[in-house]
Amino acid sequence: MTAAEALMAWLEHMAHERRCSPRTLESYGRIVRLYLAFLERHRGETLSVAGLGAVTAAEVRAHLAERRSGDRPLNARSISQTLSAIRSFHRFLDRRLDTPSSGLALVRGPKLKPGLPRPISADQALGLMAEPGLDPDVEPWEAARDQAVLGLLYGCGLRISEALSLTRADAPLAERLRITGKGGKTRLIPALPAVRQAVDAYLAVQPFPAAPADPLFRAKRGGALNPRHVQAAVARLRGRLGLPASATPHALRHSFATHLLGGGADLRSIQELLGHASLSTTQKYAAVDAERLLGAYAAAHPRQ
Repeated sequence: MTAAEALMAWLEHMAHERRCSPRTLESYGRIVRLYLAFLERHRGETLSVAGLGAVTAAEVRAHLAERRSGDRPLNARSISQTLSAIRSFHRFLDRRLDTPSSGLALVRGPKLKPGLPRPISADQALGLMAEPGLDPDVEPWEAARDQAVLGLLYGCGLRISEALSLTRADAPLAERLRITGKGGKTRLIPALPAVRQAVDAYLAVQPFPAAPADPLFRAKRGGALNPRHVQAAVARLRGRLGLPASATPHALRHSFATHLLGGGADLRSIQELLGHASLSTTQKYAAVDAERLLGAYAAAHPRQ
């Protein structure tokens, strides 16, 4: 088997067994293709699976060094993602194609300073959701659609992809919304009355006929709404409201978690609502809430 054939087998495994998203598959496939191309240039020969088993730590480090330089050098976080994809590929070679590579264990990635989520305040989130209805340049049904989508991001803590994956059969929304998230994992999320009402208001004015399997949220010409539209709409709205660049669609999901935590919800419940595989991912919101409290203390304490 050639290295290219092994790559295709790995991507099939990632798609059908690991249930990775198309975006993840595209990113990981691009990373490993560049890695294999480097090894072929370095060795001056077409790679086989057996040849991949002989990869040395020096070769991997040389590839990472190449990715750090050039016209478009990668930053530390992108280098870490590159190494993660390469390791995943080699684990597949070891477990499925009986081709271990001991040299990879000697390679260490860059140390990354963990970044904290950047939520916005409750007032800013509510203002962002209300603003589409005040935009004179947007059709009323499109404004109602944008309000419904933003309501799902903040009111239910959904990712953009999860909100846009809803079909006409999902609406009117039930009190508990069944969502399939990353890795094909399903979770139940309470749908607040205000969120259900926003979706109902959108359904009452959207102009397109829809079968049960059709997407719930439609673009201007009737096709499925694209995540880029939501991102562009939020960028326009935050400009109207004078909000910082950190006020993105995903920030609404961060705000959902942070505001729940500030209201007394426990981390385990928030983990289930967000669909995080690990509690350590959810614990970042505790740090955000602690920073907010310290900031409020520093601003309000008389220090006299």
